[in-house]
Amino acid sequence: MNIDSKRKKHLLMLLSIVVVLILFLLSINLGSIKLEISELLKGLLFNSNDPKINIIRDIRIPRVLAAIIIGGNLAVSGVLLQAIIRNPLAEPSIVGISSGASLVSVIILLFLPKLNYIRPLFGFIGGLIGCMMVFLLAYKKNLSPIRIVLAGVAVNAMLTALTNITTQFGAGAVSSIQSWLTGSLANITWMDIKLLLVYSIFGYIGAFLLYKSCDLISLGEKNAKSLGLNYDLHTILICIVAVFLSSTATSIGGIIAFVGLIVPHICRIIIGSSHKYLIPFSTIIGGMLLLIADTIGRICFNPLEIPVGVVMAVIGGPVFLYLLRRSGI
Repeated sequence: MNIDSKRKKHLLMLLSIVVVLILFLLSINLGSIKLEISELLKGLLFNSNDPKINIIRDIRIPRVLAAIIIGGNLAVSGVLLQAIIRNPLAEPSIVGISSGASLVSVIILLFLPKLNYIRPLFGFIGGLIGCMMVFLLAYKKNLSPIRIVLAGVAVNAMLTALTNITTQFGAGAVSSIQSWLTGSLANITWMDIKLLLVYSIFGYIGAFLLYKSCDLISLGEKNAKSLGLNYDLHTILICIVAVFLSSTATSIGGIIAFVGLIVPHICRIIIGSSHKYLIPFSTIIGGMLLLIADTIGRICFNPLEIPVGVVMAVIGGPVFLYLLRRSGI
């Protein structure tokens, strides 16, 4: 199914936003504490001091918002990476961004907590270093899928080991950081949401401004240059935006794999390959997917809670293997 008309695409995106809003309301009211929708809305709108409302407002809502924003970030990052590498397997966790960002974020959390408000910026630096390491190791005339995967495995293993070593210096914080590294949104606060929003907005603006460049680069280097595009400059800019979005997500939510792999493929099938629509639609669907995954992990195994990163690994692992097999390498 591929929707052609602009009107249908706009309607589909509007419908998707409505679905996300419905899922938002359902998710914040699922768990050991439940309220009637009317009672919930009244309590939230009129700033009730009811303990149940306080739990929903201060714990559940930040978590649900984080899932939506982080899912959108990772999905758009995957779209951008797949555009510039022209590789269906390109994804933030595979190309070293997530492991690089998580290493630097752990260092900030443990040793420089006063710099927490710019943790996403430090995460961006770590993500950029991790991504560059993978690309440098994988490049040989071009970036083949198998070399990216192998280089990604090596770099991720090395950076993850360094992260685990660093975590051991955290004394009493080891348990919470290990939980965070698995992609847990359990301890998200309103301060985290503010950080996510501020940094993510800049990333989304950059992505939307570069959608035409993504379309041209997807045609190949020769075609893009023949159409007047400064290929190298725009490739670097798109890569920077992709790393920035995924590093921001990782610095707050930990390592959550496969969102940037699955969502772009689903969205291309539904809405086509034009990045004018693919980027915003992937933002919505990425948020929707991660919200569903986090809700499943939070509710289905109650009183145990499965981190959303683990849920996404269960969902995304088979999809990754399928794409790897289909690519014929």
